[in-house]
Amino acid sequence: MAATLRACLVALLVAAAPCFAAGPEANRYSAAVATEWFRVVLPAIQQTPGQSPPVAARTLAYLGLGLHEAIVAGIPQERSLAGQLVELESLPPAQPDDTLHWPTVANATLAALTAMLLPNAPADWKARFETLERSMPVLQPQDFDPAQRTPEVIVRSETHGRLLAMALMTWARTDGGHDVLGARRQRLDANYVAPSGPGAWVPTPPRFARPLLPHWGANRPFLATLERCRIPGPPRYDEQPGSAFHREAAEVLRVGTRPSEEERRIALYWADDPGKTPTPAGHWNWILTDLLRERRADLASAARQYAQLGIAMSDAFVATWKIKFELNLLRPVTYIQLTLDANWVPPTMETPPFPEYPSGHSVQSGAAAEVLERFYGRDTAFEDRFHNDRGWGPQRFTSFAAAAQQAAVSRLYAGIHFRSAIEHGSTLGRCIGAQALALQTR
Repeated sequence: MAATLRACLVALLVAAAPCFAAGPEANRYSAAVATEWFRVVLPAIQQTPGQSPPVAARTLAYLGLGLHEAIVAGIPQERSLAGQLVELESLPPAQPDDTLHWPTVANATLAALTAMLLPNAPADWKARFETLERSMPVLQPQDFDPAQRTPEVIVRSETHGRLLAMALMTWARTDGGHDVLGARRQRLDANYVAPSGPGAWVPTPPRFARPLLPHWGANRPFLATLERCRIPGPPRYDEQPGSAFHREAAEVLRVGTRPSEEERRIALYWADDPGKTPTPAGHWNWILTDLLRERRADLASAARQYAQLGIAMSDAFVATWKIKFELNLLRPVTYIQLTLDANWVPPTMETPPFPEYPSGHSVQSGAAAEVLERFYGRDTAFEDRFHNDRGWGPQRFTSFAAAAQQAAVSRLYAGIHFRSAIEHGSTLGRCIGAQALALQTR
């Protein structure tokens, strides 16, 4: 016991490494407890009010982070992300010499976090969450060996997982994005007044909706280094024919009015609308979940990947929304109606209710590709089955970069983004993904 305590003290002094708890290491178990939870949470996000793309990305980031921190003490040489993320100084540690069963810890953490992150999920989904937590040992018997799960170990593991989830949620409630359905947040958003003037964003047809989450860019990010990621602004606003801005609008009008059959298919495939799908962040988390299942990943690898992908995508939305509402640039439909065609609207899909620059799809897809390339390689081909239950067959991509580029340019094909917002957005996303990968997990 004394030797273990001395080793833990040295670890804490030398690096932000947790004390390694007793019992089999977390990488001895499969990723099944993680992938089963994400396979349930993703469609639940689709059905839960308020889970717009930025909010859903935040939800998935906390789940990924919680999974990593739940088992970090079961991975030799693994470092906690506490102390590396903004204002997250520490989390409840696993006690040295306490035997913990890591799939049980992960199961308890994910169950508790899901309940707290989706408090307004429909009742049938809440029942599914509870059923999944109870039935996980039956669903995944290979990871829930009764010989390793004495009653004492079960109680200790579940208690640690729930305490960790509560500590994470205490921190999450201070990030500015917690209560999106609360009266204070709705009042704040309702009182928002967008700047006006030439080139300024205004509500767009056909709904002319108020801007979505205008203060989201002020949320606390996960990454202390997020401000390192910068991009140039869009072309100078100009209504004169032949100007750079006018040329970009003419391209949107030309491509968006008569997209080819393939371009229209791409635009619809990557729409990832909230309420109809688990949103763009859910799309990339689905891709990761499939990869983990196909490759029979271990629990430690899954935790690392979900955490860094989730953090990258959540901060991608924070950074995007910050720039969008600082620049407050008008959407293509507004400019085109003003200068080129007074009656034009994008025929493929509605323009979403927030400013133009940069393209959110481009930022988050660039961030996701950067992270996934680190874990799987730059030239890894894969099948995307995200929309299989919506009538699409599997879509095969030659690389994560190819998928991210297609997701980004889909917004041009849809007639809802200028090219500069797409290209610079992809650059911003790549930078954010790299910052997430710079977190020291080992």
